[in-house]
Amino acid sequence: VQLQASGGGSVQAGGSLRLSCTASGIFFSMNSMGWFRQAPGQSRELLGVIDEEGSTKYADFLKGRFTISADNAKNVAFLQMNDLKPEDTAVYYCMTTDSSDRPYFGQGTLVTVSS
Repeated sequence: VQLQASGGGSVQAGGSLRLSCTASGIFFSMNSMGWFRQAPGQSRELLGVIDEEGSTKYADFLKGRFTISADNAKNVAFLQMNDLKPEDTAVYYCMTTDSSDRPYFGQGTLVTVSS
């Protein structure tokens, strides 16, 4: 199983970015996936998850700014981030679990938000 997050970059506060997570060896149509982030000096935190049926749940602190979706035909998941704030600066990771609930994390993508 391999996951690869992409789409990070530098953006000004108030801007938007869309991250992508491409999977191989596992199918988002059959497994839930989630997005995490880790800011410098902080622990990794869960942002939200999408299950194999497309239902989503989000961390309360996001206040509706982020949206997770998936294109199961292409086996790609997305994290749409709007109204970005400097405190959103972090490395963003996607994660999935297999049928045995074994977790897999992809390489992260860096998002930098300047004020």
